[in-house]
Amino acid sequence: MVMEQRGVIIQLEADNNWKQEDLMQESKPYNIPKKVVLEAYRRVKASKGSAGIDGMDFEEFEKHLKNNLYKIWNRMSSGSYFPSPVLAVEIPKKAGGTRRLGIPTIYDRVAQMVAKMYVEPVVEPMFHEDSYGYRPNKSAIDAIGQARQRCWKYDFVIELDIKGLFDNIDHELLMRVVKRHVREPWILLYVERWLKAPFELKDGTTMERNSGTPQGGVISPILANMFMHYVFDVWMTKHHPEAPFERYADDAVVHCRTEEKAMQILKSLNERMQACLLELHPEKTRIVYCKDKDRKKEYALTEFDFLGYTFRGVFIKSKNGRMGVNFIASASKNSNKAFREKIKSLKIHMKTGCKMDMIAEVINPIVRGWINYFCKYNSQATKYSLDCVDRRLVKWAMCKFKRFRGHRKRAEMWLSEVKKREPNLFAHWQYRNRSVVMS
Repeated sequence: MVMEQRGVIIQLEADNNWKQEDLMQESKPYNIPKKVVLEAYRRVKASKGSAGIDGMDFEEFEKHLKNNLYKIWNRMSSGSYFPSPVLAVEIPKKAGGTRRLGIPTIYDRVAQMVAKMYVEPVVEPMFHEDSYGYRPNKSAIDAIGQARQRCWKYDFVIELDIKGLFDNIDHELLMRVVKRHVREPWILLYVERWLKAPFELKDGTTMERNSGTPQGGVISPILANMFMHYVFDVWMTKHHPEAPFERYADDAVVHCRTEEKAMQILKSLNERMQACLLELHPEKTRIVYCKDKDRKKEYALTEFDFLGYTFRGVFIKSKNGRMGVNFIASASKNSNKAFREKIKSLKIHMKTGCKMDMIAEVINPIVRGWINYFCKYNSQATKYSLDCVDRRLVKWAMCKFKRFRGHRKRAEMWLSEVKKREPNLFAHWQYRNRSVVMS
């Protein structure tokens, strides 16, 4: 199947209809090279994703790939491209409640990627160094590392959460920002159309949109970053240069030396957000004291969550070998719980027809991703969750082998022998073996 899909792409590249010199033969008001549409499709496909309201997935799209990509190019180049409604899907949040995702069709995702490929190189250099969300060569773990270091230097933190950023961005204000940096008239035209494209619920109900850029759209993250660059990043740098911050989309942490300064900045931020038709989440926006062995002040809030990590004082051994309370980042309780629930949802114990290496193929990508992110800082906080994988493997062995039924200890001893014999079979075994060697 993969070879077949590659063959289709190669054929498109070789086809005269997809050669750049062919562009000059067709008169279109907007000059969009066909090879850009092809590259946009490659990137969209690499990101995967489910079907939009038309129900068309990538397999179906590729049955007529040449014609589908030609349609996108032809309509975008002629100005006759209009996006379909966006499929609205409610997904649960880790902290409770739901978040609305907007899933465009593959046609619209490719079109948005074409625009993104033009916009991103222009605006990326202007973004603030402490803006980490949805940016090339930036990541959430980079933001965690920077926040961790600054918490050692600054006594107070403002934990910020912008309420429903992707749902509430004002279209008029956003378009002002886009027009400031984007020169291609076709991008301006289509961004406005994407912003106005209605939501369609699974029951067929249509919802008009007067604000927001759907979370789930290809173009949405860069539009949100452009908006927040002026609403927050530039404003903070200008009005409060003494207070460094880390921002990841709608989540941010601002560092302050005193409680008084934190209160002053928070008051100013509330006014700033209201002026930009946004709102700070009243429950998730708080002032926190970074209490550790050197900070003795009594304060109501002494920990905060940021991007899946909890920052708080933990009694551990410092680099000089002394025990004490240090303000560090650790995988949060919610993140640990979500991981364990994910592992349990795989129902490994029911896969009694599988060999162990087949179980490893299912588990390893999930565990490896967890380790890479949540074991970066204070890996001890993830021990119980990683042990959960072994507990599920023990349960699997008890269901698969008759000699272990009702004998957990025997199954645990058997698993210990397998670990010694095949230490690289599971990702968390590899990680622990590596950690032991390094220590």
